[in-house]
Amino acid sequence: MGLGWQQGPLSGRAVGRFLTPEPLPERLLYAERLRRRMRVRFGGEWIADSEDVLLLHEPGHYPVAYFPRTDIRGDALVTTGRSTKHRELGATAWFTVAAGEGRAERAAWQHTEPPAHAGEMAGRVAFAWRAMDAFYEEDERIAGHAADPYHRIDIRRTSRHLRVSDGDRVIAETRRPVVLYESGFAPRWYVPREDVDLDALTPNELRTFCPYKGLARYWDVDERVAAVWSYPDAWPEVDRITGHLSFEPDRIDVFLDGQQLRLEPGQSVTPHGLDRGLDVDEFRKQGEL
Repeated sequence: MGLGWQQGPLSGRAVGRFLTPEPLPERLLYAERLRRRMRVRFGGEWIADSEDVLLLHEPGHYPVAYFPRTDIRGDALVTTGRSTKHRELGATAWFTVAAGEGRAERAAWQHTEPPAHAGEMAGRVAFAWRAMDAFYEEDERIAGHAADPYHRIDIRRTSRHLRVSDGDRVIAETRRPVVLYESGFAPRWYVPREDVDLDALTPNELRTFCPYKGLARYWDVDERVAAVWSYPDAWPEVDRITGHLSFEPDRIDVFLDGQQLRLEPGQSVTPHGLDRGLDVDEFRKQGEL
């Protein structure tokens, strides 16, 4: 979750609310300095390198990194003449990005006439994330979107009794699940593989990607499609869930301490697409460019 994405407080689908006597505007944009060095690689070359990146949180969007134009290689942006209008930030010019043997049409943009209250957006350019080869903080690749300082994951072990059933058949039962708390989302319960009846699972071809956890694979249970998922090689920061399995409570019966779990606000997740050339092994050898 970010401030403006999924169930974030500025997203329009927030699970909480601001305790104010008057309603807030329908849409709120929030910008702040990232305070991290960020670089962009395209066509096998570095085209942007800045310690003054501005992160824009906009309802319904992942956070977007805006680079000072002075920190972008001069020949990397090719004017297209295309212009659109952003509902809050005004006229927007679009660029083709070119470097090395790479060329991506309409892959960068700049709000050329931001209103006075958004003056910090002036002179800054953003790049379409999946059109670039990769983004880095220092020498480590960042996948999915600009790292969101308001996103947090905590994993806790517990001795609570978790049971998963398909009718009369027990699919999983454990007193050693781990629970994953992720900003803005309902808790997710993960079961060690040893406590799951793996014969009840049929592999599903579905794969999804989470910028904070990695690549997930899925299984069916009889007619319950994609009811089970796992991160076989979770990012190092959440390695404790690697190989564990989790169960979708709106697709299969999940009981915690005898109480059936129901789909809660914050459990529906919008899948994220893969970055260009994403290699899972890359995250096991961070720093090697």
